[in-house]
Amino acid sequence: MASLKDIKKRIGTVKNTQQITKAMKMVSAAKLRRAQEAVVAARPYADKMADVLSSLALREDADSHPLLAERGKGKALIVLITGDRGLCGGFNTNISKTAERFIREKGEGFESYELLIVGRKGNDYLKRRAGMEITKVHENLVGTGQVSYPTGALLGQEVIELYRSGDYDSVFLIYNAFQSAMTQVQTVTQLLPIVPKVVDEGAQVTEYIYEPNATEVLEEILPKHIEVQIFRSLLESAASEHGARMTAMDSASKNASEMIGKLTLQYNRARQAAITKELLEIISGAESIKA
Repeated sequence: MASLKDIKKRIGTVKNTQQITKAMKMVSAAKLRRAQEAVVAARPYADKMADVLSSLALREDADSHPLLAERGKGKALIVLITGDRGLCGGFNTNISKTAERFIREKGEGFESYELLIVGRKGNDYLKRRAGMEITKVHENLVGTGQVSYPTGALLGQEVIELYRSGDYDSVFLIYNAFQSAMTQVQTVTQLLPIVPKVVDEGAQVTEYIYEPNATEVLEEILPKHIEVQIFRSLLESAASEHGARMTAMDSASKNASEMIGKLTLQYNRARQAAITKELLEIISGAESIKA
């Protein structure tokens, strides 16, 4: 049985840990509020751009722009967005497993897959798995601050260059979409080529007028669309990570409280047993003197 000193020391250690988890929860809550505001602000623009571009893809010839051209089912590039830090529950593990499952199950029927990973945790998980080809890893791309558009734009330009090189027939984006502090949705979406929008039969068809011409317009807005979608996914992932960390730290703080309660009860029982033992020894000593 542990001594009173050991139990008291353990209570102090758990209390110190609880102070850390409470502080981390407060920090994550503050970061989550800012990240959530950024996600909410970016979603309407990104959604509308995706609708317009997918509608354009339906109406234009596939050969009108390289980013619209359908290719074969040879090799696909997967852009996986994870975090660089832990202590956020299953946030990193769940999205990494989603990418692993997509590859092993030959998602969308491609012959082979390569990974471009954003975040150290995704690389740490997948590099130990057999059959995972990692072509590049970006660590600390987002950092501890807010996600900036130039960061998403640079990553988007890199993805576009890889696709235009002809090494890949398609590009998929896998990230955690933010729903709430407790809920993140593992999302897999095709980034390239741009998927035509499905139009219901009888629905009104929007006609577009290009100025100065279709070629120049598409050359300008198609790459911008990729940059915006990647920027949005970085925002979604950042908000999801802060939410997951806040939830994990809240759970850890509650577990610490429960452990402190159990240890305090154990300490009181041990202290009571020690006092009782001492009293019995005093009584026994007194009786022996009388005898």
